Parts: sequence; structure tokens; C-alpha cells
Amino acid sequence: MSMNRETKRMLQRQGELGPDGEPVRTKPQQQARPTGGAPKEQRTAPKQYVREVRGELRKVAWPTRQEVVRYSIIVLLTIVILTTMIFALDYIFAKGVFFLFDS
Repeated sequence: MSMNRETKRMLQRQGELGPDGEPVRTKPQQQARPTGGAPKEQRTAPKQYVREVRGELRKVAWPTRQEVVRYSIIVLLTIVILTTMIFALDYIFAKGVFFLFDS
């Protein structure tokens, strides 16, 4: 393992290298994994959950009816325009391919 002196000194201070510069071999520590999800005291009751959800939904900046209508019209126009463009390109390419391969 090639490394400079500063890196070796830092690793020795951290206990990852021995005095001879070789890596220290230690057993991997097993981490205790909790079983069964969160403890009972950390869970939220369904009633509290619904109350918090309603509180968060009150903070949402809902669009006005006029904005919804305007955005819906924009989306529908965009769909019509893009569908027309794709249809036109498909028609043109189909005619071009039939023209090239027509016998």
C-alpha cells in the first residue's frame, strides 16, 4: 500500500495502521439491529396522524378556480398541438418510406 507520510500518520492516529505501517486487523463490529419496527412510544396514533395531515394540508397554497381553468386550457392546447405535430411527422415519414420503397 503506497501512501505518503502524512496519510500514514493520520491512519496510525486513527488506529487503522500499526507502527510498522501495516493495516491493523480487527474483527468487524456487528451492529445491533432493532427488530419489529419503531418502539411503541415513538409511533403516532391514527387520530394524531390524521390531525397532522390536515394541519399540513392547510399550509398548502391551493390554486384558485381561475388558475385551475387557465392551466387546464394550457395543458389541453399543448396536447392538441403536440398530437397534431406527431401525426403530421408520422404521416410525412410514412409517405416518404412508401415513396422510397414503392415498386
